[in-house]
Amino acid sequence: MEPAGSPGLRPTLPEWAIVTPARREHIERVAELAARWALEMGVPDSERHRWLRAVWLHDALRDAPEDELTRWAPSAPGPPELRHGPASAARAKSEGETDRGVLDAVRYHSIGLAEWDMVGRILYSADYLEPGRKHEREWRADLAGRFPSQPALVLRQVARARVGHMVSSGRTLLEPTVRFWNSLVAAPSASS
Repeated sequence: MEPAGSPGLRPTLPEWAIVTPARREHIERVAELAARWALEMGVPDSERHRWLRAVWLHDALRDAPEDELTRWAPSAPGPPELRHGPASAARAKSEGETDRGVLDAVRYHSIGLAEWDMVGRILYSADYLEPGRKHEREWRADLAGRFPSQPALVLRQVARARVGHMVSSGRTLLEPTVRFWNSLVAAPSASS
């Protein structure tokens, strides 16, 4: 399922990944969306490759048992379901990934990070906007279509939905999430 005009969609899941078939399908859809955005935005192959490495790593341990997550991310803050990002990043680093932008994107993809470069922003948005998610399909498809021309605006709308869901669910907002949100609303382009 490689989009036309985007050779090399795959880096793929690392051999150490622990994912269900449904999770793999989710990751593939996120990769397809990120690759499409890269093509539409005209990013160099080297940057597209960074985006896709982060995508293929972000949920690599999402379906791992709790002891495996604890092994790789023993001090990760927040509830256990948020441990897979830090665990995947730690495992990827142990396997030779050295790109800080890729590692930060994977580590914080569930909660956000103010210091992200474009890799983190792409992953955060594509993970939420991939077309397999069942809720608010039309709204999310519209945002996914607008991302290449309005990345800052779409990122802010995605963050508003994700942070809003955390708040309405009664979850504690972790410090990186608060800083991420504040960085988005303080940005000059936030009002556009």
